[in-house]
Amino acid sequence: MNKLLMEEIDRLQKQVSQLVYENGYFRQHTTQNTKQQAIKDTSCESAVRSGQQHNLITQHPPRDASPAGLLSIAEETLEEFLSKATGTAVEWVQMPGMKPGPDSIGIVAISHGCNGVAARACGLVGLEPTRVAEILKDRPLWFRDCRAVDVLNVLPTANGGTIELLYMQLYAPTTLAPARDFWLLRYTSVLEDSSLVICERSLKNTQNGPSMPPVQHFVRAEMLPSGYLIRPCEGGGSIIHIVDHMNLEPWSVPEVLRPLYESSKVLSQKTTMAALRHLRQISHEVSPSNVSGWGRRPSALRALSQRLSRGFNEALNGFTDEGWTTIGNDGVDDVTILVNSSPDKLMGLNLSFANGFPSVSNAVLCAKASMLLQNVHPAILLRFLREHRSEWADNNMDAYTAAAIKVGPCSFSGSRVGNYGGQVILPLAHTIEHEEFLEVIKLEGVAHSPDDTIMPREMFLLQLCSGMDENAVGTCAELISAPIDASFADDAPLLPSGFRIIPLESGKKVLQEASSPNRTLDLASSLDVGPSGNRASDECAGNSSYMRSVMTIAFEFAFESHMQEHVAAMARQYVRSIISSVQRVGLALSPSHLSSHAGLRSPLGTPEAQTLAHWICNSYRCYLGVELLKSNNEGNESLLKSLWHHSDAILCCTLKALPVFTFSNQAGLDMLETTLVALQDIPLEKIFDDHERKILFSEFPQIIQQGFACLQGGICLSSMGRPVSYERVVAWKVLNEEENAHCICFMFMNWSFV
Repeated sequence: MNKLLMEEIDRLQKQVSQLVYENGYFRQHTTQNTKQQAIKDTSCESAVRSGQQHNLITQHPPRDASPAGLLSIAEETLEEFLSKATGTAVEWVQMPGMKPGPDSIGIVAISHGCNGVAARACGLVGLEPTRVAEILKDRPLWFRDCRAVDVLNVLPTANGGTIELLYMQLYAPTTLAPARDFWLLRYTSVLEDSSLVICERSLKNTQNGPSMPPVQHFVRAEMLPSGYLIRPCEGGGSIIHIVDHMNLEPWSVPEVLRPLYESSKVLSQKTTMAALRHLRQISHEVSPSNVSGWGRRPSALRALSQRLSRGFNEALNGFTDEGWTTIGNDGVDDVTILVNSSPDKLMGLNLSFANGFPSVSNAVLCAKASMLLQNVHPAILLRFLREHRSEWADNNMDAYTAAAIKVGPCSFSGSRVGNYGGQVILPLAHTIEHEEFLEVIKLEGVAHSPDDTIMPREMFLLQLCSGMDENAVGTCAELISAPIDASFADDAPLLPSGFRIIPLESGKKVLQEASSPNRTLDLASSLDVGPSGNRASDECAGNSSYMRSVMTIAFEFAFESHMQEHVAAMARQYVRSIISSVQRVGLALSPSHLSSHAGLRSPLGTPEAQTLAHWICNSYRCYLGVELLKSNNEGNESLLKSLWHHSDAILCCTLKALPVFTFSNQAGLDMLETTLVALQDIPLEKIFDDHERKILFSEFPQIIQQGFACLQGGICLSSMGRPVSYERVVAWKVLNEEENAHCICFMFMNWSFV
């Protein structure tokens, strides 16, 4: 792929140079003809007319709202875009943190010292150019920040291309900044070498083209020549060059947020790389046998993820044209309350559930707030909120949320609400690079019937997680969930709520912008964390010692209109309690406290995991007489890394009546299609059918007495329900330092999906 890309870059650079040369030649030739015509015509009027013509040709080609004027703008946009995509019109540097290799999404670069922010990427995708163009033009499907793209006019060109006039709106990522919009010209054409080009730029008054008046609640941003160069590959697939170049008008946001609008790294993560990732995901899903969790097609699960993200953005922005109105506060301007009773918003909540009980709510309320964080890594904080819901969520609010969207035997009735305690994470799907997860959260508890009978009760949440990688640069972390019915239909009504944490630039300056008009809470200022205690021994903690980020919280509640004041007060208090919990958690997760929370760090960096790897390898050698790893004379940390990257799936489970998994290497997580966190909720018996389960449990006494057992090949199931074949399973008892049984380890050899 690297060789192919280098050849492509060299070819395109030569092509651009040739085009620039030819363009200069034609301009010079046209100028000479014009001068000769002016000399031949001795009349004053002709000389003036020739001088005007010369001026137009060499400096300002005719540009207006006519087809010829738009074509002139389009061709200039194409030329500037190609000079950025394959040339040096912008000074490009490699994207920090991006490591080239077979697993990389492509070659990613960001601008250095240009006007605005810019990013460029080049990658190989397994889709035909026309399909790639179709996907990229539908920006709201892959760019989560895109609210809408309206095509207002389409003009065909003589060369078979099209010119489109677009109006595009982007959501604001936080409550502290206004949304953006763009007035664009998009030009689609085919080059002589059959490459497909889609380029865009903003239309401004200085170009004398068509104009678009300002829109209330939006800041008009500028897109400089950007776009996509799509070249077909022999044997199928496409090589795609992407350029995003924007001026996001950072003057319109508080100074503390300006790094978000002045960072090419942020633009690359949110837009450029998002486009490449989406194309790779679509290519991966093309296989007709590709069925994900709970028997659903990947496209259906992707649609659910998009609905969660879009619903959260809608609530966060609260646009008036969607029916949102702000209601008065209680004298403290920290939490904003909005209400929406428009038919469009409620349409999704009026669907009947599988049990036949329809919705009774006729309005939706959103409580939202933002806070500034310091000295806590967004990925670590979000992971804690995901895995320890009971630390911040209110059981009564969970019960109310479940009951407010449907009428059922356990519906909300005053103080007799359900009480949810247990939490089970059920993996549903993830993207091919694991940067985003879709899962179902099962909350278990009890409810009180009118006759005081205690009944078991369970509630389900559909949850979207992203930005969980601590090593990713400038990645936004999100945890968005919505209550769902047990039937979990594809068109189930969703009322998303959750958290978004956006990293700002690193620095030693303490955040001071926490003024009430911006409805901002400064978490860092309320924590007693001195500068001397901000360093930790591990690399992750060191990176977060000066980390700053902004967290935005938005929670939605369906309700009956006559209960508006009561629900508003309840929601306001709930969000304030969440803020208080985040403050407490943030202090506990600050670098000076990370050493006492080893379980929250990377699995390859915890002493517990390193010790377990040592026990696993020693016990294997003790019982089977051979080494598990090629080199077993290295330190615990290197030993764990070798075990983690072992090609066979290695999993540990508890020595209990109902064994559950406690540890797995990367191959084991891939085989079970799960994560280290969700792994601990998977019982051993769940991955086998009845026949395989009987064989396994019949061998347990031998494993306990003899210390090991070898099982014949068979079939097991991943957490997504996919069958997995394996040639053999070796099971052995893992002993600790005192030679007591700690757990049982299984190694699934030569496994593969059926």
